[in-house]
Amino acid sequence: MSLWHSVFEQVEPLEGITLDTGLVSQMEQRFTGMTGEKVGRVNFYTPTFKAYATSEIAGCGKSAWPAVSITGGECKLQCDHCKAKILEPMIPARSPEDLWAVVNEQIAGGAQGMLLTGGSNHRNEVEYDNYYSTIRRIKDAFPEFKIALHTALVDMDIARKMEDSGIDAAMMDVIGSQDTIQQVYHLKRGVDDFEKTLEYLVSTNMKVVPHIVIGLHYGRLLGEWNALDIIKRHKPTAVVLVVVMPFYAPEARPFITPDTAEVGRFFIDAREALPDIPLLLGCARPTGRAKAEIDSYAVMAGLNGIAHPSDGMVELAARLEREVRITPACCSIAIGDEVMAIETEDAGLQIDPQRIIELERSRRVKASGGSFGGIKVVTAGAPASGGCCS
Repeated sequence: MSLWHSVFEQVEPLEGITLDTGLVSQMEQRFTGMTGEKVGRVNFYTPTFKAYATSEIAGCGKSAWPAVSITGGECKLQCDHCKAKILEPMIPARSPEDLWAVVNEQIAGGAQGMLLTGGSNHRNEVEYDNYYSTIRRIKDAFPEFKIALHTALVDMDIARKMEDSGIDAAMMDVIGSQDTIQQVYHLKRGVDDFEKTLEYLVSTNMKVVPHIVIGLHYGRLLGEWNALDIIKRHKPTAVVLVVVMPFYAPEARPFITPDTAEVGRFFIDAREALPDIPLLLGCARPTGRAKAEIDSYAVMAGLNGIAHPSDGMVELAARLEREVRITPACCSIAIGDEVMAIETEDAGLQIDPQRIIELERSRRVKASGGSFGGIKVVTAGAPASGGCCS
C-alpha cells in the first residue's frame, strides 16, 4: 500500500470510500516528480466555514454572480446532456435594454459580476451582435463589475468584438471528439472549430477559461485527452474541469456516471500537462459517493481549486502537505472565481495544515457540526471574492 493510500485511510469522513490503490500509487509517484508554478497549492471554495464570516469578509449573498441568458430558456441545439434546461433558471435579458436594466438591478442588490450566456443557434453560436454596445456601456458605467461571457464558437472578428466590448473573461467548452460533437451536441461542426475558437480568444486581452466536461459522451471519456492537448497548445488563463451531470438526458440515450478512477487519471494527466496553469474543479459533478471519490482524486492530482469540496478534503490536503487556502464562498462566488481564474495569488485564507488536522479530530469527537472556529490563521490575504452565504 502506498503512503498516500495510508494517509487517505486516516481521514475519518472518508471511511467506506474506496479508491483505486494502483491509481493512488501512480498519482503519488507522478505528483512527487512534478514541478511547476501551480503545483502544490489548493484553494477550497466552501460555504461551511462559518467561523470566517467576520467583519473582514463581506457576505456574498446568492446574487453575487447572477447568470443571465440573452435567449431566456431557448436553445436550438438541444444537446443530450442539457436539453436547454440549464438556461431556464437564469435571468432572462432578451434585448439590450433588458440587459441594461437587469445589470443595474443586480448591482443594486450587491452583485459583483455576472455570467452572460444564451442558447445557441444550429452552428453553436450565441448571437450577441446586438448586445456588444450595451456590454461596453455597462463596463464604462460600472468598471468594477466583472462580466464573464460564454462565447460558444467564434471567429476572429467576433473575438475582437467581445474584447472591445470590455468582457473580462471568455468561457467555452473544448470538445475533442467528433462523435461527441455530432451525437451529443447534434452539431455539424468539427473539432478544429473548437480549437480555432480557443486560438482566437487567447489572442485577445481577455482572460480565457476553457472548460472540459468529463464524461460528456454519455458518461464515457472519449475526447477529453484530445481537448487537453488542444488547450496545452494555446495556454489559456486557467482551465475548469467539470464532470457531466446529465439530469435531462433522453431515455433513448442515457448517460452513465463516469468511472471515477478514469476521472482521476484524467486529473493527473491534466496536472502534468499544465503545471503552470491554474486547474479548477467546478461545482458540476456527481453527488454522493462518486463525488467523494472524484474530490479525493482531485486533491491528490494537485488541482488548484475545488468548489464545494466533500467532507474530509481539507484534511486530506493538509495530510498530503499541500499549501491549503480557504475562500468562504457560496456557489455563485465559487463560479465567479472559477471563470475569473483566481484573481490573485493570495486569494483566500492560508491556514496551518497541522492545526486543521488537530481541530478536525476535535470537531468530530465533539460533534460540533462543521465549524472551523479556532483554526490558526497564518496569512489573511484579501480574498478575490469572499463571504459566507446564509
